[in-house]
Amino acid sequence: MDPKELARVLDENDGYRVLRRLQSRRQYHQPDGTETKLAIFLDLETTGLDPERDEIIELAMVPFRYSNDGRIFEVHEAFDELREPNSGTIPEEITRITGITDEMVRGKTINSERVAEIAAPAALIIAHNANFDRKFAEKAFDVFSTKAWACSMTQIPWKQELFEGMKLEYLAMKSGFFYDAHRAETDCHAGIELLSKPLPQSGVLALQTLLDEARKPTCRVWAENAPFDFKDILKGRGYKWNDGSDGRSKSWYCDIPEVGLEVELGYLRDEIFQREMDTPVVRISAFDRFSIRV
Repeated sequence: MDPKELARVLDENDGYRVLRRLQSRRQYHQPDGTETKLAIFLDLETTGLDPERDEIIELAMVPFRYSNDGRIFEVHEAFDELREPNSGTIPEEITRITGITDEMVRGKTINSERVAEIAAPAALIIAHNANFDRKFAEKAFDVFSTKAWACSMTQIPWKQELFEGMKLEYLAMKSGFFYDAHRAETDCHAGIELLSKPLPQSGVLALQTLLDEARKPTCRVWAENAPFDFKDILKGRGYKWNDGSDGRSKSWYCDIPEVGLEVELGYLRDEIFQREMDTPVVRISAFDRFSIRV
């Protein structure tokens, strides 16, 4: 039986669920006169998790045009280049995950002028875990520090949409497709495919949900000098500890929507400090969010 026909038959049977290999698309919607902007889905492979110590070994960017209502139109040619780290070697664990070997990157560099040329016209950079990718990207390439960023992992309410995880490969499988994960270009195409689909509960396009969330300003509240005995309470409320290694205060902090700022300041005043405090607050937009500068 023809594989497509077999897949159709299985789809019609409640006892089976068919996953289809991702086929990278050049277009999702036909142009209809709607104003569009350019976005770039970006993915990196690196030698580790620390942007101060580790290095980029692969950078991929897939530009695409989108409308404010979350529709994706044409997808442009991908940029994907490898880079030999200054250390000359890639950790074995990274090679195991990505398949990138020392031989593959030997003598290779990423064309920074070409990166800047591609990124310059983009209105938005999207990454699946932008908190990771942006820090590496803007440390290596100045152009990324000037851009608005969005995160397809944390700025879409996957849990509310009844997904049990946020990893890209898992989200893809739950959305009906699979791909060769952990190489930068294929991860980008998988991310775009995911953004093109309506979310299963709300029915809203994933990209529209992401755009709406990315546009909302947030505030970083620093609970400086909070009593030690309240550390578990703060942690339970979503606060994270900053150890001061980045030059900022050793303090608990939390990112919240701007509309909830007064409530949060009141909570800190009444429940944590139990007195009036001049609590430091940093307002954050998509141009700053996930940056090494914040």
